[in-house]
Amino acid sequence: MKKILFICMIATMVFACKSASSTTASTEAPTLSTKLDKSTQVALKGNWVLTNVSYPGSEYIKVTSFDLADSKCFIGSTWSFISNNNKGTMTLTAPSCTAFTSPIVWSINNQGLFVLKIVNPGTKSKNVKEGYLLKVAGVTDNSFELIDSINVGGQTKDVTYQFQRAN
Repeated sequence: MKKILFICMIATMVFACKSASSTTASTEAPTLSTKLDKSTQVALKGNWVLTNVSYPGSEYIKVTSFDLADSKCFIGSTWSFISNNNKGTMTLTAPSCTAFTSPIVWSINNQGLFVLKIVNPGTKSKNVKEGYLLKVAGVTDNSFELIDSINVGGQTKDVTYQFQRAN
């Protein structure tokens, strides 16, 4: 029963979530899988540091990541992923940026999409209706990337978040 409820919750979350920084050129929504990529989720289990954020034109344009802060404020942030319950935390600590810590709910579907919900303290994750879809790439034992597609002047550009496993 819990498994069916969890799958229904994930299905609802996947269809309700999309990256706020990206827009879809077509009016048709892509078909998203509700099946989880458990092996990749287990590979990401643990503590990670976001070591770099890169995108074309970064010297000219400013990107606000996850509707929270300038993308450069995420460099050095720490992320914790718990794979058995798809929860975790993210903490921003960049010196020239506002400190921020939040619980997160995450999953990876079998299409390689990372589903991320940022949960405000005191809010239940089931009540968070918005989230972000990012592509997962380059997963190794010690690194991986999340890629967000954003619209810049009518063109789609990729913002790449590079993670390294924390010691």
